[in-house]
Amino acid sequence: MKVETIELPKKYHGAVEHWRRHNFKDYELLMDDWEKYFPTDEKFCLCAKMEVGTPDVIQIGEQKGEKKRIKPDELTENQAMHLLAIIKAQASTEFGSIQQHSGTLDRAMDDQDRAWVMRVMAEELRHGYQMLHLLLSEDWSHVSGGITGEQMVEEILSMTTGSHVLDSFNLDYDSFVDNVTFAAIIDRVGKYQLTMQKVCAYKPMADSMPPMLREEAFHLAAGVIPMRRWAQKAAQGDPLISMHMMQDSLNKWVPRGLEMFGDECGGHTNLKYGFKDLSNRAAVEQYYVAITKMTRDIYARFLRARFPDYSPEKIETTLRELESTRGTHHGVAFADLLRVPDKRFFRRKGEHAFLMVGIDGETFEDAEQYLHYLAKHLNDGYIASRDMRNYADCLRKVAAGEMTRDQAVKAMPKLKRVGGSCPCSRSVRWVMEEANGEQQTVAVRNH
Repeated sequence: MKVETIELPKKYHGAVEHWRRHNFKDYELLMDDWEKYFPTDEKFCLCAKMEVGTPDVIQIGEQKGEKKRIKPDELTENQAMHLLAIIKAQASTEFGSIQQHSGTLDRAMDDQDRAWVMRVMAEELRHGYQMLHLLLSEDWSHVSGGITGEQMVEEILSMTTGSHVLDSFNLDYDSFVDNVTFAAIIDRVGKYQLTMQKVCAYKPMADSMPPMLREEAFHLAAGVIPMRRWAQKAAQGDPLISMHMMQDSLNKWVPRGLEMFGDECGGHTNLKYGFKDLSNRAAVEQYYVAITKMTRDIYARFLRARFPDYSPEKIETTLRELESTRGTHHGVAFADLLRVPDKRFFRRKGEHAFLMVGIDGETFEDAEQYLHYLAKHLNDGYIASRDMRNYADCLRKVAAGEMTRDQAVKAMPKLKRVGGSCPCSRSVRWVMEEANGEQQTVAVRNH
């Protein structure tokens, strides 16, 4: 394993540092405490890391067996446009997750959990930096509509929660439970995306993936390990954490994680171009199995903490009994255990968009009944959000026959913040983007 480290040109490196000072105010604290929490790990470096020695030959797609491309103009125009969109979306997600985490970082119940999330934020910053390197190290102007690398960087660094490319990065956190669940669920999507892109026919993209994947493993741990501890505390009667709180957070994030893979019927262009090695549906199936296994492990730990005298075999028998009967076992009910919602639950995109399906696969015919159901299975902070209000409005129109499901996917308004993300900017304008692309100002906040 050999890695080349690269620093962006001074003005761009400085722009990322400026962004970091305003969006990640605890960065210096993390650096000061690094040896305390991560004594055996190399200290964080804000740089691009490129793996040396990755395959030189295209591994999948129509050009399989040919030499990998190293410049955008060696790709076809369609390939270059498609890959540019992937890189920009990836950059947006990395910076977006930092903004989400920062809102509830100080609410962590445990200093170690807080430090772990700060490390995740630092590594997401590096991943975003890595994508900026891909945008700036070569000329993409022939497929960017004349937009320069500098303009693309400015656009990405101006995005805030509400204006990022993917919906998962436009949802505010309601508590530190979201920080942890997001790492376990949404960062796992990142792991799958990066793994799929290791084969990328554009070699600089492929070279970027292994260093990012090694860091992504820690991000998953920053979610799963606290959830395991919380399950054990909940089993022991800790009043400050419950399986219900964790389940509500899973119900919020799992549907968004599934949607991050794209429509289940798609992804074949990435296969054809040699950018990824799985279709969307295949990736979703693998991901769903992985999060189901993760969740089952967590509630097995809940049972072990509740029944410390049980053997591993007895724990497994108890799990199967609860899953098959959906009853109770010495005071523990099936409803007390974590479970991954049905793949169709609360979906807004893809082939299951705006179907009224419950966590366990039950179906609903009435929109109001389904919205009442969601209100019982999502946390109050999220239920009271504009995001949920937008979803409810579209769902009611679909149920009334005023809108098709496809139209609802396209017409559901998105809340966007227009204006610079830096607090130096004078104001931020909230707008509603309508189906026809027009924008309506709904609020202005002055700084």
